[in-house]
Amino acid sequence: MTLPTLVACSHGTDSAAGRAVVTTLAKRAAELVGAPLAETFVDVQHPQVDEVVAALEGPGVIVPLLLSPGYHTQVDIGRAAAAREDVVATGTLGPHPLLLDVLEDRVRAAGLDHSDRVVLAAAGSSRPEAIARVSDVRAELAARLRVPVTAGYAYGASPTVADAVAHARGTAGRVIVASYVLAPGHFANLIANAGADVTTEPVGTDPRVAEIVAERFREGVARLSCTH
Repeated sequence: MTLPTLVACSHGTDSAAGRAVVTTLAKRAAELVGAPLAETFVDVQHPQVDEVVAALEGPGVIVPLLLSPGYHTQVDIGRAAAAREDVVATGTLGPHPLLLDVLEDRVRAAGLDHSDRVVLAAAGSSRPEAIARVSDVRAELAARLRVPVTAGYAYGASPTVADAVAHARGTAGRVIVASYVLAPGHFANLIANAGADVTTEPVGTDPRVAEIVAERFREGVARLSCTH
């Protein structure tokens, strides 16, 4: 049986390094599941998700290469999926235990000490559901690391990453920023320039994230099988 197309839908970026990370992630996931791949975007880059879904030959599963739900998942991706009966959209990549594994491993690799403080740095959103998901990840990461972890946002929510770093510095030996964005680009740059002693890499550079994409794809295939 021919599998549906994996429609890997990311935000889009002007960063060449960010584009390379996202493309590598999408290709790795498609190889894991053995499905045809179509890369698409909701902003900045083309082709956009509506036109890719409209042009699909056969069924498709849209996997948002986004860490939290928000406007793009509800509006852009939701609209594209609703346009065809043989297309479904899955949940976002986070929260997920593998993402927490990546965050924890990278913070510990920075030489985490009991006197250090950690800021979980997310892209940010005005949507409460996105903030709630980041809050869940923050709580889980704090439980794993056993040091105080606060959240900061690059855009669209408060506190900013810079404010969270400044606040943490008053009680810390060092401040480590755990970068909770997918790939290099505008948000990652804002996070890297927030004044922390250490800033980890965007999570999408870890090969384990492709396993999450593959898992989401399989969930979407199961939903398609139940409805057709």
